[in-house]
Amino acid sequence: MKVVLFCGGLGTRLREHSDTIPKPLVNVGFRPILWHLMRYYAHYGHKDFILALGYRGDLIRDYFLSYNECMSNDFVLSGGGEKIEMLSTDIDDWRITFVDTGLHSNLGERLLRVRRFLDGESEFLANYADGLSDVDLNAHIEDFRRREVTASLVAVRTAQSFHSVQSDNNGIVTGFGQISDSEFWINGGFFCLRREIFDVIEEGDELVEQPFLRLIKQGKLAVHRHHGFWQSMDTFKDKITFDRMEARGNCPWAVWKR
Repeated sequence: MKVVLFCGGLGTRLREHSDTIPKPLVNVGFRPILWHLMRYYAHYGHKDFILALGYRGDLIRDYFLSYNECMSNDFVLSGGGEKIEMLSTDIDDWRITFVDTGLHSNLGERLLRVRRFLDGESEFLANYADGLSDVDLNAHIEDFRRREVTASLVAVRTAQSFHSVQSDNNGIVTGFGQISDSEFWINGGFFCLRREIFDVIEEGDELVEQPFLRLIKQGKLAVHRHHGFWQSMDTFKDKITFDRMEARGNCPWAVWKR
């Protein structure tokens, strides 16, 4: 199955880290989060990628055009530097299509603009490209096919908690407590889609708003609940969390290492 990765967002909440690179190129350890996500899909045998580019798409193109397997894999150098024997490779068998889908396009518009590269595909995968997970992709695909729906999304719970405040009309606090994200299922940004998704997307639609509401009315949107690891890259705090996990070797999303 082809994999559409939405790589065009501005990543405004990460600007405190960098206002010069797109969110998919923000590093987790010494590799971009985009690389980790693509490596995840490649582990399950899905190595044909379509990158829907927007903000600083030139940097994403340049990252792969300048990619050197030796910088991220073990190798043997001999012959005075003339011979290189790779002990492992990352992207040697990947196929990557780079598509400019506009600077200010939303996800629905970006998907419409890569449609022609999905000709002949009855189903495909898609991802926000800003989060990592250890969700069993094979199980998600199997669940998606069994239900015979148009779209399926991975739903997750997060560990964040917030203080809830209740007050009267005079602004006096009457109650104070704690509410946790773990009480709610949220969209994790991992999708399985059939080609029929294009029948419910209109120009200007945001993917998970109008089109998904139309699918809900048709009973054609399913959810795959994931109880394992999931973490988004929305803020600088999220990046620090990822970096600390990677430094400790605690990388549950790296299913290819198991």
